[in-house]
Amino acid sequence: MPEYEFPYRNPALPIEQRVDDLLKRMTLEEKVDQLMQITIGADTNPNNLGSGHSFRPTIGSVLSYCGGTRNRNAFQRLAVEETRLGIPIIWGFDVIHGWRTAFPIPLAQACSWNPDIVEAGCRVAARESYAEGVDWTFSPMLDVPHDPRWGRVMEGYGEDPLAAGIFGAAAVRGYQGEDPSQPGTVAACLKHFVGYAASEAGHDYAYTDISSRTLHETYLPPFQAAVEAGAMTLMSSFNDITGTPAVANHYTLTEVLRDRWHFRGFVVSDWDGVVQLAHQGYTTNPAEMCRAALSAGNDMEMNSSAYRNIPTLIESGRLKIEVVDEAVRRVLRIKFAKGLFEHPYHEEVDPGTVSLQPKALELSRAAARASMVLLKNEKNTLPLNPDTLRSIALIGPVATDREASAGAWPAIIDPKTIPTLQEVLPSFFPKSEIHYAPGCDYTSDSTEHFAEAIAAAEKSDLVIVAIGEGAGRTGENRSYTNIALPGKQLELLRKIAAVGRPVVLLVSSGRPILYPELEPLANAILHIWECGHGAAAGCCDILTGAYNPSGRLAITFPRSVGQIPIYYNHHPRARDEKAEWGGRYFDLDDSPMYPFGYGLSYTSYEYSDLEISVEDLTAQVTLRNTGKRAGRETVFWYLSDPEAKLTQPLRRLIAFEQVDLAPGEERRLTLQLDRMHDLAYIDPTGKKVFEPGRFILTVGGEKAEFVVAE
Repeated sequence: MPEYEFPYRNPALPIEQRVDDLLKRMTLEEKVDQLMQITIGADTNPNNLGSGHSFRPTIGSVLSYCGGTRNRNAFQRLAVEETRLGIPIIWGFDVIHGWRTAFPIPLAQACSWNPDIVEAGCRVAARESYAEGVDWTFSPMLDVPHDPRWGRVMEGYGEDPLAAGIFGAAAVRGYQGEDPSQPGTVAACLKHFVGYAASEAGHDYAYTDISSRTLHETYLPPFQAAVEAGAMTLMSSFNDITGTPAVANHYTLTEVLRDRWHFRGFVVSDWDGVVQLAHQGYTTNPAEMCRAALSAGNDMEMNSSAYRNIPTLIESGRLKIEVVDEAVRRVLRIKFAKGLFEHPYHEEVDPGTVSLQPKALELSRAAARASMVLLKNEKNTLPLNPDTLRSIALIGPVATDREASAGAWPAIIDPKTIPTLQEVLPSFFPKSEIHYAPGCDYTSDSTEHFAEAIAAAEKSDLVIVAIGEGAGRTGENRSYTNIALPGKQLELLRKIAAVGRPVVLLVSSGRPILYPELEPLANAILHIWECGHGAAAGCCDILTGAYNPSGRLAITFPRSVGQIPIYYNHHPRARDEKAEWGGRYFDLDDSPMYPFGYGLSYTSYEYSDLEISVEDLTAQVTLRNTGKRAGRETVFWYLSDPEAKLTQPLRRLIAFEQVDLAPGEERRLTLQLDRMHDLAYIDPTGKKVFEPGRFILTVGGEKAEFVVAE
């Protein structure tokens, strides 16, 4: 057996024993440093103000990309070999939807309704980022948004809590693998805990007024699912939760997260989240900021400054050393579990041998085509036949924009490596002459290139118009009161539609956009989101019919900004909302432009014979492909509880699955219901309550009522 100077160095010992041994050897100053995270040099996120900190090797964490593993290892060597206890640094970075290989933004991935796609993409991102020195990613984001004006809708998995939790758990598995101590894995960080997406009017960093019931019913469940999947860390959110800022919220950070869910990892604040307590009106005293956040259960401070007050607080008796020790214990526990003590250095490899590999690029393409949503297909305009189209006009700024495909939060993705639609389209239509014209850019009022675009349309059999938001319009601190496409793009589409050729509209965005004025001008509409390296080829797979579109919306698209907030699982009104006096809008149809779960296919499906056995709580329905093409259908199972002591949503998603069917094929699908998981509701304390009585199950337009007794 090898000899170890101290027990904490012995990997054969249990982690808790190693943590105990190391903790008792640490000075207060060494403990404080473990609770601090700094940057080195200028930060790559423009929302993270400041130019970095002076490095010291006893620091707990660094949030920086320092140019690769060699530089990272050099800093790590100072921590491991030149300090008294040799505690390794954990290296964090925002790896949201890819490192060098870009995958679809998370909102787009949710529209695939395929957790395997999320897991596979996160596994690639972990492998690539680890190869360049990353230990820890600030992902997945599990906020549940109801307001598409908020720019960060692109970073999460849509408006449904169940779906967000399932996709979040898949992301955790992808990042951390089966053993997060192994090379090629990174620790996941669930953000933002909690309720950040409930921002008023779509503003970022805003106050959120969240009832206890809504907190437990809507915002907490995705985090619980991902905690149960093994997430190693969480990030507290910027928002003030009904008067108590999230970073200093003892109820959410300790009573719920630790006491109820038994989470044993650590919580890091968001950027400047602790010192921003001053802006929120909580306190202007940095020492009090530190005391409040640390005592509530926020263990590490990102972009640290307030936590420097810990020694003064201890000395004055305003903060107990036990609170500090517990926070340090949580940080050390994750460092041991991550294997940093045994493997503090990453192998120095050429990133080109790990990143942008053929298999990863093919995964990106598969994810892209599965994420895109067909919104309109008048008279089967799509798919296109490459053998019969003599000429195609390709018009619009998205056709040549690599950054739009890269999407928000691009990590170190190099847009120059992303193929454009203009480059890819000819290989899918080798017999067609392609006439390209930009027509306009995203935001300017110039129409000087309209004539060129109209001429291209006039000499073509079909027009593909590729327009969108453009890069940088979604993400953090990207709120807009108007979610219509900017600039002269709508006017360009009107001019092209007037030519009289069939129009296929491709729309790239990171959020739901307004379609009422766009929809009548196109024969077919494919919402292509921001889908990374595989965006152009994945789009062409759908256009040519090589792939039958299967994407379904994970978030509601409104008809007007005036409808916001709009989401599928709202609660019933006091009067029948379908009645004349049901509280409807007088100037607009109440229904969304495109509802949650919407999406078209090149084939058709029929649901029939929904049956429910109350004895064993099983539901069965027959699904048949009634069209002429093979396809993948996403089956959404919804439950309604029309009579309860706490009123329930009109319907809520309780399960989803995907089924591949050949033309004419049918399959009998079975759903096993569970009283506490599916039929119970969550009360304002977070407790599951089952009330016997009448329930309604719907799937694919089929509906069945059933009664469950005690």
